[in-house]
Amino acid sequence: MSALSLGRGKAAKGRGAKKRHRPHSPEYNMLLTATLCLLALGAVMVFSASSTTRVLQDGGLSDSAFYLKRTLMFGAVGLLIMHLVARHGLDFVRKLTPVILGVSFFFLLAVLAVGTEVNGATRWLGGGFLQIQPSEIAKVALVLYAADLLARKPKQAQSLEGMMPILLVVGASALLIMLQPDMGTTMVTTFAVGATLIAAGARPVDLGKIALVIGCLALLMAVIEPYRMARLTAFLNPTADAAGAGFQAAQAKIALGSGGLFGVGIGNGVQKAFYLPEAHTDMISAVIGEELGLVGITGVVGLFAMFGYAGLKTAQKAKDRYGKILVAGLTSLILVQATINLFAVMGLAPLTGVPLPFVSYGNSSLMATLFAVGLILNVAGGGRAAARKSTPSRAGKLRVVEGGRSPARERSRSSGARKAKSGSGGGGNRGARRARNGGRRRASG
Repeated sequence: MSALSLGRGKAAKGRGAKKRHRPHSPEYNMLLTATLCLLALGAVMVFSASSTTRVLQDGGLSDSAFYLKRTLMFGAVGLLIMHLVARHGLDFVRKLTPVILGVSFFFLLAVLAVGTEVNGATRWLGGGFLQIQPSEIAKVALVLYAADLLARKPKQAQSLEGMMPILLVVGASALLIMLQPDMGTTMVTTFAVGATLIAAGARPVDLGKIALVIGCLALLMAVIEPYRMARLTAFLNPTADAAGAGFQAAQAKIALGSGGLFGVGIGNGVQKAFYLPEAHTDMISAVIGEELGLVGITGVVGLFAMFGYAGLKTAQKAKDRYGKILVAGLTSLILVQATINLFAVMGLAPLTGVPLPFVSYGNSSLMATLFAVGLILNVAGGGRAAARKSTPSRAGKLRVVEGGRSPARERSRSSGARKAKSGSGGGGNRGARRARNGGRRRASG
C-alpha cells in the first residue's frame, strides 16, 4: 500500500509539474516574437536615422549613439514592465483602472499649464532624462476604462444612452489632447475606443452616428486651424507646395523611391540627413524604405500583421468578457497607430505626427505600448481578472459565447432543478418519519 501511494504521489507531482510548465499558446509566441523583432529593428533604425544628424550637428562621433542609448535603456525598462504585467498584472491593473484614468487626466491638464513646448506643440511634461508624454498614457487608460465598464455592464453597449459615459470621458480626453495640439493621437485614441465598442457588441447604427459626428468635428478642426488645412491640401495635391507644406511628404516619397527593392543598405540613406524632419520618430518608416527597400517595408507590415492576427485570436479565445474586450481594444490601438504612420509616409493619408509603434524613438510611446503588450500576453497565457464590483452573473454573459441560451430558459432550468431537489428532499423526510413512527409503534406493542 505504501509503495502504491508513493507511486500515486509521484504521478500527481509529475502532473503538477507538467501543469506548471505547460507550453505557451501559439498566439502568445507569435505576439512575443513580433514584439521583439520590431523592437530590435527599431533600435537599429533609430541609430541609423539619428546618428548622421548628430554627427553633422556636433562635428564628432562622441554623441552619435545618444538616441540609441535612450532607446535601449527605456526599452529594457519597458520589457521588464511587460514581463511583470504578463505574469500576474491583469487583475491588479483592472482594480487600478480608475486611478490610471485619473492620473492620465491630471497629466493632460498639467501639460497645458507647465508643459514643455517643442516645435510649436506642448505635449511633454518634465525635461531632459525624465520627460513623459501624457497623451500616450491616456490612450491606454481610455481603453482600460472602456473595457472595464463594458465588461461589468454589457447592456450599455446596446444604445447611445448606455455608451454616453464612455463617450463623455473620451470626448473630454480628446479635447485636452487637441489643445496641445495633437490631432494624430486623438485620431488613434478615437479609433481604438471605437474598436473596443465593436468588440463589446455595439450596434452598427449607433457607431455610424458617432462616426458622423466625429467626422464633422475633425473637418471643422482642420478648417479652422491653418497648419492642419495646409497639411490636408498638401495631401490632396503634394506637388502644389513641395518646398512648404508638402516638403515632408515629398521627401518621404523620394526616400521610398530611392530604396527600390532591397534598399541602399543600413546607414547609407541620404534623406535622413536633414531632408526628412524627425527622421528617427515620425518618419522612420521612410528611412526603413530607403535603407531596406520594399523588402524591409514588407517585413514591417508582416510583423504587424502577425501581431494583429495573434492579438485578435487571443481576444477570441479569452476566458472572460473583460479579456475579450480589453485585448481587442489594445490590439486595435497598436494596429491603428501603425496603419496611420505607414499610410502617412506612403502618401495615402495626411501627415499627423503619429510614431510607428515599437520602432520609432519615443520613450513614453515605447513604455505605454509595451505595457499594453504585457496585458495582451497575460490574456494569451490564460489570465483573467476579477470584476471590480460584484454584478449578477447573467449580466456578464455573452449570448454568442454561451451558445445563445436565454436568461429565461436558464431561470426555468434552475427553478426546475430546485423543485426536483425540494421534492426529493421532502420524500426522503417523509420516509424517515414513517420509519421512526413505525419503530415507536413496534416498541410500544
